[in-house]
Amino acid sequence: MPISKHRRRRGRIQPGSRSSDASLSLNRPKPKANWWYISASAIIAFLVIAGFVVGGASFGARTGASETYVKGVGIQHDIMPTRRHISEGTQVEYNTVPPTSGDHYARWAECGFEEFELVDERVVHNLEHGNIVISYNLENSNEIDQLREVFDDIGPSRLWGVARPYKAIPSGTIVAAAWGISDTMTTIDKERLEKFFDTYAGNLGPERLVCTESGVMAPPTS
Repeated sequence: MPISKHRRRRGRIQPGSRSSDASLSLNRPKPKANWWYISASAIIAFLVIAGFVVGGASFGARTGASETYVKGVGIQHDIMPTRRHISEGTQVEYNTVPPTSGDHYARWAECGFEEFELVDERVVHNLEHGNIVISYNLENSNEIDQLREVFDDIGPSRLWGVARPYKAIPSGTIVAAAWGISDTMTTIDKERLEKFFDTYAGNLGPERLVCTESGVMAPPTS
């Protein structure tokens, strides 16, 4: 029997029908994954995680090991094995002159430029707090005034600096000290002192505390 021209063939899907749309959808190739986006996301995630790891390691490293020493800015010294509070009047045998670490008194020295002696056991507490201690043995009053002017002109000295006369070093000598670092000079070198402050003030020492006008140590605000 002849097939009617009006009879639809089996399996043929008419355009515009739902079956046609479904068939086209099934046969349409799937969009490729955006590998650039995936790769960038993975890299960002890695950097964030690495940042936390490195940041944590850096924070942990600042416990008195002098691991932030900058070559060419002062000389690095061994950190003494203990940093305990000791009774007032007790003397400590330090491994450097002036000292750069070790046991110390519970009370620290107030920041500023002094013309009277401050014992080692007191200023070492300042070093522990990230302060810079300038020890000087200058006989000439004009030189002392010049050093005071330089000290006051150094920005961080107000919050992080202590200066004191110190007879245990040769006459005409100035020593800048941080926790585990010292720089000895025989001239009043403002640029050198300023660089020492900029490099180490608040960056070394197991505890970071700044001086305040009331004489109380406090955490830095920034």
